[in-house]
Amino acid sequence: MKTKLSLLSAALLTASLAIAPTLSLAAIPQAVDGQAIPSLAPMLERTTPAVVSVAVSGTQVSKQRVPDVFRYFFGPNAPQEQVQERPFRGLGSGVIIDADKGYIITNNHVINGADDIKVGLHDGREVTAKLIGADKESDIALLQIEAKNLVAIKQTDSDDIRVGDFAVAIGNPFGLGQTVTSGIVSALGRSGLGIEMLENFIQTDAAINSGNSGGALVNLKGELIGINTAIVAPNGGNVGIGFAIPANMVNNLVEQIIEHGEVRRGVLGVSGRDLDNELAKAFGLDTQHGGFVNEVMPKSAADKAGLKAGDIIVSLNGRSIKTFQELRAKVATMGAGAEVEFGIIRDGDTKKIKATLGEADKVEAEAGSVHPMLQGATLEDSKKGIEITDIAQGSPAAMSGLVKGDLIVGLNRSKVTSLKALKEMLKDNKNSVALKILRDNNLLYLVLR
Repeated sequence: MKTKLSLLSAALLTASLAIAPTLSLAAIPQAVDGQAIPSLAPMLERTTPAVVSVAVSGTQVSKQRVPDVFRYFFGPNAPQEQVQERPFRGLGSGVIIDADKGYIITNNHVINGADDIKVGLHDGREVTAKLIGADKESDIALLQIEAKNLVAIKQTDSDDIRVGDFAVAIGNPFGLGQTVTSGIVSALGRSGLGIEMLENFIQTDAAINSGNSGGALVNLKGELIGINTAIVAPNGGNVGIGFAIPANMVNNLVEQIIEHGEVRRGVLGVSGRDLDNELAKAFGLDTQHGGFVNEVMPKSAADKAGLKAGDIIVSLNGRSIKTFQELRAKVATMGAGAEVEFGIIRDGDTKKIKATLGEADKVEAEAGSVHPMLQGATLEDSKKGIEITDIAQGSPAAMSGLVKGDLIVGLNRSKVTSLKALKEMLKDNKNSVALKILRDNNLLYLVLR
């Protein structure tokens, strides 16, 4: 036990040496027996008011097709499906990023499907929040509240953090109220975990638990470096492996949501894989980090910029790229039209190539972000209306009666010409709505509850 205590004392002393330069002399506590006591309290007093709790409630609707035997027994007037509605409640966290406009970042999975979103402020106030936009693939959502005397978190360049940097997680675990835990940055660029579609996580051993989702991961200056999102929890609790979305990726997405009401991803137009030891040997390379380009799509942004199959992308805007998944996540969270510079290795030589990210030819969206009963359908703007380009079998959208190829041309009595307009019209509508559908040149209405 003494050995463990000695090691802990040594760790605290090391931490104090690292922390001291970031604190003012006035902020350092009085010495005890001639030795200063290290504390994160001064930084947290400035930072914690920017972290909020998020409480949501709503109704989950599930539909199940009635078996044929029951329809045969009850006749042609028997119901075609059974509808079940189950109320749900959830808790999470959020971070105020703009005090004047009341913008708050949280995770999409915290607010997904919610009819009511309440934000609990550090000073005890509770305010109703409005959902501005969300991105399922990166698990980011932007809320807005109307309140005075808000405190916004400070920002920093998350690309500057290093493995071993101290990190502090702030959130609302298990609904206990605001809680602070500390640790270090354990790893960077974590991907391939199957948590989200776009993964480039910061890994930390600062304790993150259920309810911390959407909370802040900050450095010792109280600057935001990431949004806490997920944990490895084989037994349901924290085991020292948590993941946060880097602040730079979050900011790119938020800018698009504010400007367009949705995320408009940039498109590079390459497919590839990680550069591993086998590939490195085959190409006679010393490095084993980067994204190997298997294919360049014709007429894509990559093609126009001069990227070629066989190139190894090792940096993006001057920052090193370790894996193809990291490259994919960073590019996908940049907006269409963004100008980027790639560092590549081609035939053993290092080159720099500039590219302007393109925009997808068709605007697609996961329809679950538009309305819960459209989940499972993919919507696409077209000249005639909003087309259902794909639909998952057994999904809420399929249960609603939608089929691939349907065109949404109206909502209730109003004409709808774009996905953005449909999303705006459905945003504040809590009642049943009727979609006007064009199917095989015939008009029909489908009711969404």
